[in-house]
Amino acid sequence: MSTAAVRAAVATDAAEIARIQRVTWRTAFADLLGEQALAQLEATAEQQWAEAIAHPATTVHIAAEGTFTVGFCVAGPAPEEEVALASGKLPEDAARTGLIATILVEPRWGRRGHGGRLLAEAAASLRHNGAERGITWVAESDSASLSFFRRAGWRPDGTIRTLDTGQRRVREVRLTGQLEIELVG
Repeated sequence: MSTAAVRAAVATDAAEIARIQRVTWRTAFADLLGEQALAQLEATAEQQWAEAIAHPATTVHIAAEGTFTVGFCVAGPAPEEEVALASGKLPEDAARTGLIATILVEPRWGRRGHGGRLLAEAAASLRHNGAERGITWVAESDSASLSFFRRAGWRPDGTIRTLDTGQRRVREVRLTGQLEIELVG
């Protein structure tokens, strides 16, 4: 049996993270995003991931099974525009709120606990850096991701935004939850 682990990404992981994102978006989100967004991802993903890994305020976490990189998660302080209330006002805990910017596990490696390990490690990292709660944005139609976060105790907070992919509009709901995440079984 292979060993599953989570670690912080390094610069040489950018290409593999980009590959996982391309595969996952094409498999799970092609209809949601449209071909234009997928083509743009093909052109820019590796460079964007190299920049994300190097960014001092965020941590990109890698999930591995044996020698294979199977997923990733990005976590850091929540920017004001991400944590603001629908009115634009900042909540009292804005400075103590972390953002899970993305979490993806390549579909062929799904249902093996990698997503839970990534979220738990990202949450621990956010807590270590002073965050007391977390937020994330999930496409309203992404039932798998919504269920994943609900199982971790995260719930919609009533805030919705719409993203324009160039071909489609994607409605996202903001979820919020505690950063004390325990893996079960």
